[in-house]
Amino acid sequence: MAAEEGKGGCRDVRFREVAYVVCTFDPAKAELRLFHADALTGVAYGGFDGVSEALWRTHRFLVFAMNAGMYHADLSPVGLYVENGLERKGIVLSEGYGNFHLLPNGVFSFGDGKAQVREAKAFLASGERPQFATQSGPMLVMDGVLHPRFLPDSDSLKIRNGVGVSADGRVHFVLSDDRVRFYDFALFFRDELHCPNALYFDGTISGMLIPERQRKDDLYPMGPMVGVVERVPE
Repeated sequence: MAAEEGKGGCRDVRFREVAYVVCTFDPAKAELRLFHADALTGVAYGGFDGVSEALWRTHRFLVFAMNAGMYHADLSPVGLYVENGLERKGIVLSEGYGNFHLLPNGVFSFGDGKAQVREAKAFLASGERPQFATQSGPMLVMDGVLHPRFLPDSDSLKIRNGVGVSADGRVHFVLSDDRVRFYDFALFFRDELHCPNALYFDGTISGMLIPERQRKDDLYPMGPMVGVVERVPE
């Protein structure tokens, strides 16, 4: 493993011959937010530019952003989506087709300076009413155990992104720059980032915005996105 510290909480890491970008933030210090659609029109932002334009009108800007949960063709969230305390889509626990339904799936939630990744049923049972939450799947790591359906010799190799929360409460957003199987992606969260719980966000469409690295991945339209916001200096 080799790492190079970068700006904006982001760094490059190699693990088991796969290159990753890891952006780490303390939710007690960074202003984490979820974004999906304009509050007045209901029209989905569709990507980082749409979010940036909306934030600029409030004298704020993104220092980091990433796609954050699976979505339908119309860019609406597949599962639970909560923004500023308002539930815009309910939680989904049913089985079905695709990675989202490779149960158990999970919920990334945050607010009041804390963040969590939990299996969806455990989240529902907790009765928590978070400020922000997005559901995706499958879970990568659950209480230190990898998802039981992951195979160490799988030939399904894709660009992947996800999120984990380490024991110290920091949030780790990860995007693989190389194609990787689920098993190795989950190992990275558990063994390299020491996240007892981690959640898969998506595959081929995955992208990051890191302005200080002059990086903006915008090849595909996006549904829910997560970002770190700062105020424009006066």
